[in-house]
Amino acid sequence: MNLTYLIETARKLIQPSAAAAGEFEAVRDSLAEALNRSMVARPDLEKLIGPGNRAMMEDNSRNFCRFMGSMFLDYEPEVLAQTALWVFRAYRSHGFQTAYWPANLDTFVELAREQLPPPVFAETYPFFHWLIVNIPIFVKISDEQLAEPLSPVPQHEPEGQP
Repeated sequence: MNLTYLIETARKLIQPSAAAAGEFEAVRDSLAEALNRSMVARPDLEKLIGPGNRAMMEDNSRNFCRFMGSMFLDYEPEVLAQTALWVFRAYRSHGFQTAYWPANLDTFVELAREQLPPPVFAETYPFFHWLIVNIPIFVKISDEQLAEPLSPVPQHEPEGQP
């Protein structure tokens, strides 16, 4: 399972209606703040995100809600898959543990179930489910990417030299 698989499965998701996307946008910021409150209250937070990463986690919650809102308005499967991989790679390089995402996404889903009208939750939930079930693949691919050595900066040969 690789990026191609992620994109193929993401293509099966159905973009929510404009009405559902609008209702998600209306509660987006309150969802992000509720998610932050719930995550900060966890006694294992530092184990999940690493020391000194609370502000980064809070930014991630807000950015996640904004990003999902944009996906609901103009869905691009490739963007969803690539962005999820980028998030895993970037946040893991800052000390976030792989257990963070199940804890975070499960918490988010419960908050969304409480705050969104049932029809809106029904239209948006498949996206969150897709993220949750693909966590092992995001981990596998980001493990591979994080293990790759950085490419050296190309050196220019002086003029006249082969």
